[in-house]
Parts: sequence; structure tokens; C-alpha cells
Amino acid sequence: MNAPAHVAPAYAHYSKRAVPQGVLRAGASILKFYHLEKPGEPVPEAIANTARAFLADEGGERTGLNGDHGFALLHRCGADFHFLLIATWRGSNEAWEAVWYRDGGMTAFAPFDPAYPPAAGTLRPTFCVWELGIVAHEAAAWSRLLASPRTAADLERWRGDVLEGAV
Repeated sequence: MNAPAHVAPAYAHYSKRAVPQGVLRAGASILKFYHLEKPGEPVPEAIANTARAFLADEGGERTGLNGDHGFALLHRCGADFHFLLIATWRGSNEAWEAVWYRDGGMTAFAPFDPAYPPAAGTLRPTFCVWELGIVAHEAAAWSRLLASPRTAADLERWRGDVLEGAV
């Protein structure tokens, strides 16, 4: 049997932590906000503040949010690189995503556009294994909301239904 083609032989996998940061408003949209970090290497507060400000001030307009409900992940990837993944629920049960990043000396988040625009129908990056832990939780939470009468109390329960811990 062959080894996985795209896993470096020296790669050693480890757990990261999902750390809920409350609910943010981006215009009329409501987003559960998470930090995703390696234990002992938290998201720097200055980066977190920049992400919160971006989402609150311009994130709705620049990402196309329109009264959506969803979640945002601020993923620390190493020392200086951070992804800001914004996922919303549309079409009743579809996850839509916008990807932003901040690297090294950047002072703001910018749209993440891989160096190649893949042709339609070809493979492209989506979520990493750690991000998928949060995505799976949020998909189940959204399903619970969809199966409910969707009252104000149900929506409040959805807002509090977050993942905390190892992914």
C-alpha cells in the first residue's frame, strides 16, 4: 500500500484547540467567533482585535454577508500567519465560505487567493482537519436549529451551542 501522496514523511500531527470567543455582529449578520490555536500558542490579542474590528466594521460589506447566521474561525497557523474563515448558512442548509488572511507584517486582513486560480471542477483548498472539527460541530448545531420551531429561544440556544476543546 502506498503512503498518502501529499503528507510529508516527517509530518507529526498534533491537536489544536477550539476556543469560543462569543457572538459577533457583522452588520445584520450574527457570527459565532472561534479562535483555533495550538495549546500554549494563543491567538495574539492584537490579531484578534483586528479580526473583530474587521468583522464588525467592514466584514459584512466586503464579504457579502447579508443578514446571515454563521461562524468565523481565527486560525493561528504558526507564529505569524492567521486565517480568518467566515462561514454562513444559506439556502437553508448550505455552508458558504469567505477566506481572509494576515501574514507577518500585514496590518489588516486581506482576501486569500491562492497563487493559482484552479479551473472549474478541479480540486482546491477548503478546510484543514482542525477547522473541520469546528465545522462539524457547527453543522450539527445548525441542523438542530433547522429541526426546531426556530423561535427566538431556539436561536438563542444555537448562539450558545459552541465547541470548546481539542480538535
